[in-house]
Amino acid sequence: MSEFLDTGAWSTGGTKTAPPQAPSLSALDLRDGYMEALGRSDSAARVRERIVHYPGAVRIPASDVELYIVRNFLSLAECAALVALIDADRVPSPVVADDPVPSYRTSETCYLYPGPDAVAVVESKLDELTGIESVFGEPLQGQRYAVGQEFKPHHDFFDTTQHYWRNQVPIGGQRTWSAMTFLNEPTEGGRTNFPTANVVIAPKAGNLVIWNNMDVLGRPNPGSLHQGMPVEQGVKYVLTKWYRERPWG
Repeated sequence: MSEFLDTGAWSTGGTKTAPPQAPSLSALDLRDGYMEALGRSDSAARVRERIVHYPGAVRIPASDVELYIVRNFLSLAECAALVALIDADRVPSPVVADDPVPSYRTSETCYLYPGPDAVAVVESKLDELTGIESVFGEPLQGQRYAVGQEFKPHHDFFDTTQHYWRNQVPIGGQRTWSAMTFLNEPTEGGRTNFPTANVVIAPKAGNLVIWNNMDVLGRPNPGSLHQGMPVEQGVKYVLTKWYRERPWG
């Protein structure tokens, strides 16, 4: 398994995890057929073109997922302002799933809605990076991980065979891209692991990681499996933005 550090170094380690199975729903419930996939694939081509020309953006070598890192996406001052907002209003992190008890996600979360200058700055930078219209983005979400807290291996795309998918169809449908920015560096631990793609990314304040949750045909990509590994010493703060295939909300 490869580990991406800001120095460009790589190391090994990690495991694979299979997604859970659930009862099937009808095609009418899914709204996730050929035309939807084609639309996601066409949109991804436009986003890809923006990212590769963004200053500091580098595609990470991985055969199973389209994955980029953007160095110095936020300044240290911008990171500090966002950390302060997260600390002021954090609550236990939720999940979108049929299981209401998120035992596999033990961090704390703060939704960052428009208003504060720090939120406006990062939203503007994300618009410039991706070219995705803001109506397709979920609200920014900040997370705080204390020692021992983690987000076990999971996918950001929605499993259309699970019942929660019915609630997601009218509010934007499938998640396409995920953008996550490290706001600080814990003393030890807290790496982001893509076990299927054999990539581990070390936190560095200001760096952004962005990946496509779909494959080249616009279908949910199992290779986008990832996890927030446990913090071993210190505290980790990250900022996450998820995008949908249709306007969100």
